Amino acid sequence: MRPKPIVMISSYPPRLCGIATFCEEAREFIQRANPKREVLVISHLDGEGHGVFPIIDVSRRDWWKRVARKVEELDPYAIHIEHEYGLFEYRDSRGVGDGNEGFLRLLEAIGNYPIVVEPHTVHGRLRDSEADFIYRLCQRSHVVLFKCHYQKWRLDWTFKTLGWQTPRNIMVVPHGARPDRRYRPEDIPHLRRELGLDEAGVDGRLVGMIGWIQDNKRWDILLSMWEDIRKEIKDQTGENWWLLAAGTMRDPNHRRFYEKWKAECLSLARKKMGFYHEFIPRGEDYYKLMAICDFVVLPTVDETQSGTLARIIALNKPFITTAPVEGLTAQTIESEGGLLFTTKAMLRRRIIQLATDARLREQLANNLKRYLEQVVSWEVVARQYAEAYELARRAVRRGKPIILDLEF
Repeated sequence: MRPKPIVMISSYPPRLCGIATFCEEAREFIQRANPKREVLVISHLDGEGHGVFPIIDVSRRDWWKRVARKVEELDPYAIHIEHEYGLFEYRDSRGVGDGNEGFLRLLEAIGNYPIVVEPHTVHGRLRDSEADFIYRLCQRSHVVLFKCHYQKWRLDWTFKTLGWQTPRNIMVVPHGARPDRRYRPEDIPHLRRELGLDEAGVDGRLVGMIGWIQDNKRWDILLSMWEDIRKEIKDQTGENWWLLAAGTMRDPNHRRFYEKWKAECLSLARKKMGFYHEFIPRGEDYYKLMAICDFVVLPTVDETQSGTLARIIALNKPFITTAPVEGLTAQTIESEGGLLFTTKAMLRRRIIQLATDARLREQLANNLKRYLEQVVSWEVVARQYAEAYELARRAVRRGKPIILDLEF
């Protein structure tokens, strides 16, 4: 008899969505860890690929019924759901959302199968609606996966202040990062030529700013200071440093930020201080662009965790990011692979510090190598997923909820 499949429910490429990209990578490594089982995906209507069933249509209030029927047809070993509020929100003709009520109904409908839900947005300070949703989510799931430890202990504090019992079926499984995309030093000259840097006359070291261009990513913070920072580094070291900015717009609502910041990047390129590369942040080029940087700046102001940071970690690149910003700050502290800033002046100091201290860059890179291999490699994460599936199956088999330790 053929082994039962693992069924993921998520957005999926070619949708330009961070969760879709995450699901694609997670699926690859879950499949590697479970070679005898198919790993199938129930996706939104724009998902494509072998083993992908594009049936989620959230323009319908009852979208979840079709998904539940498909789950029953596939008869899974375990169900693994990637959750983001916007992915499963039905909106009526007025644009009023259902608060993910359809998603909760889906969980109830498929509750006789082992359910593992991986919510991608769990803020440290929850709004009332978010706290209520997470409580109800945990009631209807066998295992819930948080990305960071702070999310679990903050939830305990939040629920206790509300007089609610803290769910005990929460595991912490970090955002995975690829262990197989690190390039050798001798590969870098070829990558620079391939990406057009040699042709553009880029002759020095690189600070990277890479990813989607949208208002919360705040490229303007670094762009406004780069000329002055570059001059200071040159005065101290005699080295030419360039700003490598690479990405594109994802959401048309952010067009004005994209156009303005892209224009500033191109202005730096004309002054021989920077290089702009337009690309969709997914696939092999994402890793190639990270690989050629000496370090990366991630000046986002609103994230719980970041796919960009996962790629920074995958390439063992020292980085600088904003604090305090939820999962970004947590992973920077835990990995000991990056520096934090809270003001523009502090960002300026951090960039100059990294650019002028090769030994510090090497130390941070080594810390990230250790963190990747021991903590966040997809190979490690896939084993933790397998543990979650077994716990969920045990809960179904025994008819009793699992009880895991609290964080503190």
